[in-house]
Amino acid sequence: MCRIEGEKSELEDREERKKIMGFKAVALGDSRVEKLKSSMMSRSRMKLWMIRATTSILLWTCVVQLMTLGETWGPRVLKGWPSCFSQESAASFVVNSSPEVPARVLPPKRVYKNNGYLMVSCNGGLNQMRSAICDMVTIARYLNVTLIVPELDKTSFWADPSEFQDIFDVDHFISSLRDEVRILRELPPRLKRRVELGMIYTMPPISWSDISYYQNQILPLIRKYKVVHLNRTDARLANNGQPMEIQKLRCRVNFSALKFTPQIEELGRKVVRLLRQKGPFMVLHLRYEMDMLAFSGCSQGCNKDEIDELTRMRYAYPWWKEKIINSDLKRRDGLCPLTPEETALTLRALDIDPSIQVYIAAGEIYGGKRRMASLTAAYPNLVRKETLLEPSDLMFFQNHSSQMAALDYLVSLESDIFVPTYDGNMAKVVEGHRRYLGYRKTILLDRKLLVDLIDQHNAGSLIWDEFSNSVKEAHAERMGNPMKRLVIPDRPKEEDYFYSNPWECLGPSNEDETLSSSI
Repeated sequence: MCRIEGEKSELEDREERKKIMGFKAVALGDSRVEKLKSSMMSRSRMKLWMIRATTSILLWTCVVQLMTLGETWGPRVLKGWPSCFSQESAASFVVNSSPEVPARVLPPKRVYKNNGYLMVSCNGGLNQMRSAICDMVTIARYLNVTLIVPELDKTSFWADPSEFQDIFDVDHFISSLRDEVRILRELPPRLKRRVELGMIYTMPPISWSDISYYQNQILPLIRKYKVVHLNRTDARLANNGQPMEIQKLRCRVNFSALKFTPQIEELGRKVVRLLRQKGPFMVLHLRYEMDMLAFSGCSQGCNKDEIDELTRMRYAYPWWKEKIINSDLKRRDGLCPLTPEETALTLRALDIDPSIQVYIAAGEIYGGKRRMASLTAAYPNLVRKETLLEPSDLMFFQNHSSQMAALDYLVSLESDIFVPTYDGNMAKVVEGHRRYLGYRKTILLDRKLLVDLIDQHNAGSLIWDEFSNSVKEAHAERMGNPMKRLVIPDRPKEEDYFYSNPWECLGPSNEDETLSSSI
């Protein structure tokens, strides 16, 4: 019995162990199934996520392609499509602005096949570069190329390190011309790398060329090399004989697109406000500075040491080609800036009110107080930006001659009278801008006649009344009144400069009103 019971108990133990093992096996099997199921579910979720991500990428790619297609072929293919990327919506795109500044509506982008990229390096002072920028924008427009924001001169006599965006409102420049030409701040990355490696075609264009030169000579180079760099861009587009739309675009760039930075504009308004508080004012562009005298070789009234200093300076700059200069002969031909003494006599002869404020738009006058004595005696209310403003106002403009010149430019535009003593680039461009603003009074001095009259008066052969009457008579029609530019075929350097009198851009009604008011 005991044995049988022992055997039974052993059998029962075995059965129980089998049951336990079976339960464990089942349990293990169930866990594996659960893990397998969860693994399959995670894989399914991963596949679903990948499908969704791929679909999203494809959809966005299609949208981008449609946007590009819309810009390129919109007028032909997408015309009439109910799309938020249509030309109509682009025309009504409004720039975000603060509540104080009114919203500005941008013009629609011009659609054209891009023939390549044009880089330009301007040379000279502010206004020489300004006119060059206007020409280069116009050339880019008619070659159907993309213009890169121009590079400004940093190696000339003034050595101004200012970039384009330090002087001009670059965002306004780009956006305001978008209906004429595409302008970029820099080349696309691939082309930029090529330029950095020196793979670029660089050349100076021929001076005073008409638009056909750029279409026939420059455009094939751009198509071939993709990027062409034009250097020394001053006076490269002819004054006359250009299509009317070209002349009008040059004006649009000059008078609308090329705005100075908000900081320069605000400081200019401050100077004008300070001057206006004390009554009318005249801007005298007294171009009697060391660099101008050295360059021109004019030394009237200078002592021997000063003449030697000016001569050394002229020889120090190899790109100033004329070295041996007869100052007296050049002065008699009217090719020298008037001296401060000659200027004082001229203003008095023209009956300019001695009490008027005279704003000197110039750098440091060569000879200082000694040379300015007669002008100060005749017109004691002489002021400069340095005397009107606090040092803190001009702190950021120091050693930036082009930014200083921009400030003088703004004040010159707003003056009651503008008198340049030499026909340099600033004098010419300000003259043209004042014509555009309504033929504001600009006295254009006939230096050749003046120095002859002054010499006669100083020698005693011409009494004051005769001298004054002669000066007034000679300048009666030289007050910035409407007239056509002087055209001299085959001698563009001697004819009137486009930017000094852009008559193609001056409305006939404005001209008629001015003519009638002057009678």
